[in-house]
Amino acid sequence: MPESILQVKNLSVAFDGKRVLSGIDVEVASGESVAIIGPNGSGKTVFLRSLIGAVPHEGEIHWAEGVRIGYVPQRIDLERTLPLTVRDFLLTRVASLGLVHDTIRKNMGLVRLPESFLDKKLGSLSSGQLQRVLIAFALLGDPNVLLFDEPTSGVDLPREEQIYETLHRLQDEKHFTLFLVSHDLSLVYRYATRVLCINERLICYGTPHHVLTEENLHHLYGDRVLYHHHHE
Repeated sequence: MPESILQVKNLSVAFDGKRVLSGIDVEVASGESVAIIGPNGSGKTVFLRSLIGAVPHEGEIHWAEGVRIGYVPQRIDLERTLPLTVRDFLLTRVASLGLVHDTIRKNMGLVRLPESFLDKKLGSLSSGQLQRVLIAFALLGDPNVLLFDEPTSGVDLPREEQIYETLHRLQDEKHFTLFLVSHDLSLVYRYATRVLCINERLICYGTPHHVLTEENLHHLYGDRVLYHHHHE
């Protein structure tokens, strides 16, 4: 059995007296791929931000010793006209971590973007290309845990599948633990080893085939059809 890399006990978060998460209990083994699903406003992003200590919370969050976390938020506010190149963007993290510059080229190779992309302006990239750059950014420092908040937001379906395949390939190569927010259950079935269902509280947690029942999905989403369910 893989060792536990994360234990969350009775996690609760409130903003201005309004509780947005309540009583979340989760244990994650090293090397798992955990998809986090739920309707808009259900607390998925808040959960991820709690894991990195970015929001105040009640309860306990215990990471295993030696954890190194790479995190990509749901949105990165970049002025499209800002003359910032991919190289400039990656160098900000290289400098903060004290890494060598060659790491940038290596990570571009990991996400299968040519080195010529380093001189492209971030604002000129397509959504899919930008997401690959963000993956390369998150991989700097060789993390053993990656957190992605909707890594395929704004990306069409073929490129969405390419990004999931990239993450899955990198996880096989580097053996990190992956947490990602997703809305597409067909991709959750394909790539996740565990699925965490949140709607302000824990609805279900376990392997997709065991916990994504019609009853649990109804509790999660209600009568609203806010998810893609293509599993056969």
